[in-house]
Amino acid sequence: MLEKIFFGSLRSVRASFRASQLICVRGSWLPLAKHYFDNAGVQHWELQFDPRLSQWQPYTTGPRSLVAMLEKMEKEFNTEEIIEEFEALTKDAERIQRDTLRKILEENGGTEIADGDSSPILTGKPITTISLSSGTTQGKPKLVPFNDELMATTMQINVTSFAFRNREFPILNGKALQFIYSSKQFKTKGCLTAGTATTNVIRNSHFKKTMKSMQSSCCSPDEVIYGPDFHQSLYCHLLCGLIFHNEVQLISSTFAHSIVHAFRTFEEVWEELCTDIRVGVLSSRVTDPSVRTSISKLLKPDPGLADIIYQKCSGLSNWYGLIQVLFPNAKYIYGIMTGSMEPYVNKLRHYAGEVPLLSADYGSSEGWIGANVNPKLPPESATFAVLPNIGFFEFIPLRTNVEGQEQDQTESTIISLEPKPVGLTEVKVGEEYEVIVTNFAGLYRYRLGDVVKVMGFHNNTPELQFVCRQNLLLTINIDKNTEKDLQLSVETAAKLLSEEKLELVDFTSCADFSTDPGHYVIFWEVSGEASEDVLKECCNCLDKSFVDAGYVSSRKVNAIGALELRVLRSGTFHRIIDHYVGLGSALNQFKTPRCVGPANTTVLQILGNNVVKSYFSTAF
Repeated sequence: MLEKIFFGSLRSVRASFRASQLICVRGSWLPLAKHYFDNAGVQHWELQFDPRLSQWQPYTTGPRSLVAMLEKMEKEFNTEEIIEEFEALTKDAERIQRDTLRKILEENGGTEIADGDSSPILTGKPITTISLSSGTTQGKPKLVPFNDELMATTMQINVTSFAFRNREFPILNGKALQFIYSSKQFKTKGCLTAGTATTNVIRNSHFKKTMKSMQSSCCSPDEVIYGPDFHQSLYCHLLCGLIFHNEVQLISSTFAHSIVHAFRTFEEVWEELCTDIRVGVLSSRVTDPSVRTSISKLLKPDPGLADIIYQKCSGLSNWYGLIQVLFPNAKYIYGIMTGSMEPYVNKLRHYAGEVPLLSADYGSSEGWIGANVNPKLPPESATFAVLPNIGFFEFIPLRTNVEGQEQDQTESTIISLEPKPVGLTEVKVGEEYEVIVTNFAGLYRYRLGDVVKVMGFHNNTPELQFVCRQNLLLTINIDKNTEKDLQLSVETAAKLLSEEKLELVDFTSCADFSTDPGHYVIFWEVSGEASEDVLKECCNCLDKSFVDAGYVSSRKVNAIGALELRVLRSGTFHRIIDHYVGLGSALNQFKTPRCVGPANTTVLQILGNNVVKSYFSTAF
């Protein structure tokens, strides 16, 4: 089993790869492999024996290596060839997974985890870059290794999903209005370059080449993307979009939140943007010299365009269909719209009008997992087909009754209580799992913390639907409410705001233990001032909408106190964004923390300082 490969030093793992040996991975024997040593003593693998076919096969993790694939894609983009290659990979998913694991272990088998050692650590090839996660989950960013292989998998995911999108919504030499922002990179104590995951991708030379081959060049100059102030960059992104309004064929950002945030900002600055276009002079709100210089090369006096934009915006009702009106040739809007981004989909759909919303691929700062190869599905139903050659994937079943798995008596009782992981091709449709990743960038059996549901299979690889984060829980007593439970409760209660033609701008929560008993606190920012009666009703509705048995029974006996709804001052969540950007996060990587833990003191302080009203539930 895989555990027996990983437990013990990685050096012993490498030593286990010898000709005339088989390695058993979860009941399947890995094929024999032939190797040779070159004059420098470097080991090379050239053939593998497939016992099913009783013959030797070329040693490979797919039709061609990730880096070779990337180099070819930069030169030319062939939609059908990319799709054909994806079909070949997914039809042979089980073998590709075995080969991928072998390649990871072969490349990294000589590494050791050591403090202060200059020899290879985690990976055989040097790690030169560190990616920072957004930090919104735990309150501070995680530092994750980033290397060329991870960059190649990023581009492979991008081009795979683009190929399927392009078959349904062809892009023809247009421009992309991309709300992307590159935060500053810095050097770690060990002289590694560190930056957000999106920054490391955007600044990589392969990114722009691949985007160009996909005919998806950003309409904003690099100086705007790399600008030091995201408020100024956002304003310029909007301005560039208007300048090239007839050429824009897609609107995108990493997360749906960034797109919604951009067009909420547009509501506030649209008249100023019209003035800039009319007179051909950039607003004084943009102060960075390099950004101003780059925009001045694009911005010329155009009173006619300014009049068209002004008339279009003036004719809208509550900004419905804004994107469709401003960008008449836009084929679709693209960004991650699942999980914590799902609450923004309705607002984005409001701005979009008839322009389709397409959910982006499934991944994290730690790496990518699956591509959206069914782009016509609505965001709420989006699934992601796992690419079997970008990492080795395992899945911990979340069912309470796991059949066919015997308890390993050699493991401790605590460990044995958790079901054993199953392989990529062993998952079952309809079941939920926690994802485990082993990749080329030094993560070994890394628990991603994501819960996914298997919705079906594309050939022999599963199509996953993101459910929620495993560790984001509201809990006081015996209750356990996930991010998804919170989202459903908020969605139900927020419908009451529509009676007063208001909407929920954003929300978060925390478990408050300062009272006895402890209670849930839900923070809301509302688009206007709601009546007392409606807000009290919303508070009761929130409380009743948590249907977890542990929560309901605890509320009935007062083991959990009355839920509290705290209404926030307008702009509070903008202040939270400013806080995370100040920590080094990029705006397009920002995710509103849905459950703020006690260690996240700064965010709790921002929330506490901006409460304008508070209500306690009387539902129980």
